[in-house]
Amino acid sequence: MKIRSVSLNRRRSVVNVRMSRQTYLFPFSRLDPAPGPDDDIVQCAVDAELAREAFSYRLRSGRAGTVHVEQVLEANEDPRYMRDLLLYRLTIEAQARIETTPLSKRELARRLKTSLTQIYRLLDQTNYRKSIDQVLGLLRVLDCDVDFVVTRRSA
Repeated sequence: MKIRSVSLNRRRSVVNVRMSRQTYLFPFSRLDPAPGPDDDIVQCAVDAELAREAFSYRLRSGRAGTVHVEQVLEANEDPRYMRDLLLYRLTIEAQARIETTPLSKRELARRLKTSLTQIYRLLDQTNYRKSIDQVLGLLRVLDCDVDFVVTRRSA
């Protein structure tokens, strides 16, 4: 995901990050190094050297920082990003379980009633076109229970 533009909103103490679909707010408090009352942001721009997937800023003191687009999406709890993050974590867990199981990949494919190439797609953590259902099915065949716990947010 590419960043189109960034702008500062000093009144709300946020950086407005405009992407293709939406504009996100990134609070100054999440910046590292964080600006202070005597050390405010003097420059903020999309970083072309990072393929427009990050923005950089410079403070009056000369300290500088960079924020990647994933940090912005995580701070705003973007549903698509959170889904991809969950899918990534489940895939990493499946990879770890595959290392310890006595079952071969062919046997896993047979039990899931799918092809061996599909098993490799399910185990590819960079593939986000698979469904969570498929990964959950793979974990089930690997004798794993997956529980999702819903809790109230702490303030």
